[in-house]
Amino acid sequence: MLNTLRNKLNVGPLSTGTNLTAAIELYAPAEVLVENGTTGILKCSFKSREVISSAATVTWSFRPTGSDPGSAIFYYTSGKHYPGSVAQFKDRVKWAGDLNKKDASVHLIEAQFNDNGTYSCAVINPPDISVTPVQTQLKVVIKESLPQNSTAVIVSAVCGAVIGLILIAVVTCLIIKRHQTSHEYEG
Repeated sequence: MLNTLRNKLNVGPLSTGTNLTAAIELYAPAEVLVENGTTGILKCSFKSREVISSAATVTWSFRPTGSDPGSAIFYYTSGKHYPGSVAQFKDRVKWAGDLNKKDASVHLIEAQFNDNGTYSCAVINPPDISVTPVQTQLKVVIKESLPQNSTAVIVSAVCGAVIGLILIAVVTCLIIKRHQTSHEYEG
């Protein structure tokens, strides 16, 4: 009987405590800032030892800041997506991922301040499962409070400095030329 079961499951010798499933490794940023009224992306990627199957599913849940229970806001399986039970997210959560690329991300359209909270991504790719969903803290902010892109600030500063040096050089050349021409008339 044990050998028959082992052959049907296509596994090696069974022993007490054998785990026939493996955990999917999930990855997501700890925090995401989104400007009020814009579309933000909630990223979720994963590693699975199994080929992505048609039975693979993704569930996104939301827990408001200061609240305990979370509720499903989005469900994806077999190439189709389904809305969750939270009215606040109706028609505002859209699939942005590609399971074949191990991406389970979603777009949050027209982010609102009441969207602040914890978002959880869970992926199941049988027989792999995600034991613990990965969580992202979303903060919806007004435009002025978004951190400036440091690359843009550095490039702007360098360009400003170069333009300033060019202006100083041109003014210096004009002053020297004017000074030389005034000496020619005196002599």
